[in-house]
Amino acid sequence: MNIRKIDKLDLEILNILQEDGKVSNAEIARKVGKAPSAVLERVRKLRKSGIIKGYECIVNHKALGRGLTAFTSIRVEEGVGATEVGQKLAEFPEVLEVHYTAGRDSYLVKVRVEDTEALQATLAKFGTIGPVRDTNSTIVLTTVKESRVIPLPHEND
Repeated sequence: MNIRKIDKLDLEILNILQEDGKVSNAEIARKVGKAPSAVLERVRKLRKSGIIKGYECIVNHKALGRGLTAFTSIRVEEGVGATEVGQKLAEFPEVLEVHYTAGRDSYLVKVRVEDTEALQATLAKFGTIGPVRDTNSTIVLTTVKESRVIPLPHEND
């Protein structure tokens, strides 16, 4: 990834795209006061440099029967800095996030499943990974905020 220096126009474009990833190039150009071709070239450069990693569709997990969210701390016995267990955890479809952490536990994993029985089955699968020694799960009752938007300065800031 070749991170390049971004300027005020790049920040404006990124803020618009984070608000609505499906916004048209012409609409971005209108909002930033530039030609569509100039905006398209900026977006291409932001993608090529790795600043824009991709676009995604946000799905209502409850509508699809995945109403239970849990965060699980996982203690493993593997060398410092080794992330092989994390790679295996990431292969489970119900695992949304895997974070290698400092502290007593090695990983913090976000899981979305149907119910507590499905969570129990997922934890049992985690236990089949050799170095996993212990798990501790926290079940989410209500999500107040969930976002992947990175706070960026706006043109008025």
